[in-house]
Amino acid sequence: MASIKERQDQVIQEFSALTQWEDRYKKIIDLGKTLPELSEDLKTEQNIVKGCQSQVWLVAHLNEQGQVVLQGDSDALIVKGLVGLLLRVYSGATPSEILSTPPEFLRALGFEGNLSPSRANGLHSMLKQIKLYATAFEYLLKNKK
Repeated sequence: MASIKERQDQVIQEFSALTQWEDRYKKIIDLGKTLPELSEDLKTEQNIVKGCQSQVWLVAHLNEQGQVVLQGDSDALIVKGLVGLLLRVYSGATPSEILSTPPEFLRALGFEGNLSPSRANGLHSMLKQIKLYATAFEYLLKNKK
């Protein structure tokens, strides 16, 4: 599987081809439409990302290869697309890779300056939650013995 850096580069390349923000929003919405819906039993208070204006759920587990597998969903289309974008970049990576690779693609694509303040805050809350999962899994892996 590609590294987080390689996946970020691929996302940057795809979105950089779209020069208008309206086109980027459409791509994000389309990405949200392709994201599998999270089962209702996972849409719990425990899995809600705090700090998002929309309802966002993120769930993570560690697979047998030591990779973080992420699932997510939202009740808002653009936000669901942002969830899908984060899952595409971070799901399947090791906890240490998640923690050591900054989210360069967000700055490179101008998401921080072109999303509404509430969406930008929500995006950072989702990223923070992914890093919290990675921190917990890294701790578990180091103390498994």
